[in-house]
Amino acid sequence: MWEIKDIIMNIGILDIIDITIVAYAFYKLYMLIKETRAEQLIKGIFVLIVSTKVSEYLQFHVVNWVLKNTMQIGVIAFLIVFQPELRRALEYIGRTKLIARPIGEFENEDIDEAIEEMLEAIFSLSRQKIGSLIIIERETGINDIIQTGTIVDGKITRQLLINIFIPNTPLHDGALVIKNNRIKAAGCFLPLTENKYLNKELGTRHRAGIGITEKSDCISIIVSEETGDISIAENGKLYRRVSREYIQKILKNNLKKQNENKSIFKRGGLFK
Repeated sequence: MWEIKDIIMNIGILDIIDITIVAYAFYKLYMLIKETRAEQLIKGIFVLIVSTKVSEYLQFHVVNWVLKNTMQIGVIAFLIVFQPELRRALEYIGRTKLIARPIGEFENEDIDEAIEEMLEAIFSLSRQKIGSLIIIERETGINDIIQTGTIVDGKITRQLLINIFIPNTPLHDGALVIKNNRIKAAGCFLPLTENKYLNKELGTRHRAGIGITEKSDCISIIVSEETGDISIAENGKLYRRVSREYIQKILKNNLKKQNENKSIFKRGGLFK
């Protein structure tokens, strides 16, 4: 009891800062793995650690030996099995404002016009029940995805967006990628999500839209060809049957935020 009291009395400002940094880091780590396969793995590792300590305390030497060796192998298994989650975490760190590079920004005067053109096209496709998948690149580059499709490099207009997704046309069966305020490519192939808990009624288009957001920070906008419902995927999560106002808010919040970051880099604001 006195030892705990002495520790508390000797805590200084640097100790508090140290504890706060560690607590924040663990919180952000938890938010990254929340509702993913890694969350279950962390729980399993915690159980193994507790079991190892208990077996050591009870002097169960054989059990303790097995558990310790399992932990060593488990570290290698963690790196192999959960490579996508680790990659996502590292990309998240790389997108911090101090070192993020401005990719996929919109010119300020074109933002509202581009958003309006996208909204008109998306809801026209929805009314006609024409399936479509639009990917908007943000800070994480997805040139590897762009290279799988056909380069368009055209201005964002509702006519071009709608025309690309018309059934039985060469580019309709794939994803369209928007980058730097341009329709960069169409007919692109995307990785499918590995999430096994998704609704079984979701098809390949929705699974592809979610999959690319698990590997980058892009936004996916999906129109269902069966129902005409519009969904948005971001950070590996799908938001279904979204309204026009919701989509407009998401696009403005993200695209204008990118433009502000771009202005900081142009002025050298972070390094002056």
